[in-house]
Amino acid sequence: MRPEKESIANELRTALKESEFCIVTDYVGLPVSKTEELRKRLHENSARLLIVRNRILALVAKEQGLEGLTPSLTGPTAIVLGTEDVVGTSKTLKAFIKEFEKPVIKMGALEGRVLSADDISDLASLPAREQLLGMLVGTLAAPMTQLVGVMQQKVASLVYVLNAVKEKKEKQG
Repeated sequence: MRPEKESIANELRTALKESEFCIVTDYVGLPVSKTEELRKRLHENSARLLIVRNRILALVAKEQGLEGLTPSLTGPTAIVLGTEDVVGTSKTLKAFIKEFEKPVIKMGALEGRVLSADDISDLASLPAREQLLGMLVGTLAAPMTQLVGVMQQKVASLVYVLNAVKEKKEKQG
């Protein structure tokens, strides 16, 4: 491989190693101005868009254990890479596609597992990370809240019993 292509392959290798997920897209027909707009939107989700050669991506994907991506490597290919919020990135990409009808999602990978375009679409339909965390906290807090209510009721019952005993003694005494 020529040195410049080896350099590109090394950059892609590093980017894939550092990423939790990748989404392979076909960006044919997407003007440069829209590509830059997509890059800007993805950057807000700590993701980035790289335009890559299919042969180099196939080689690097194979090295990374992502051979399942190779069937999608036809035509002009761009790859979205990210380390944080795959759901947010999927939502951003889906919204961009809805707005401009491009790029087309081919496949993806999440933590080493190959995903179909439908899987990525399903990820975009999940609630945002903050919502999921809020739901988790609510689920975890519910039993504790119920326990506190039960304990308060037991304390109140004890107070009523003690007051009844006090009143009875006062009447006797």
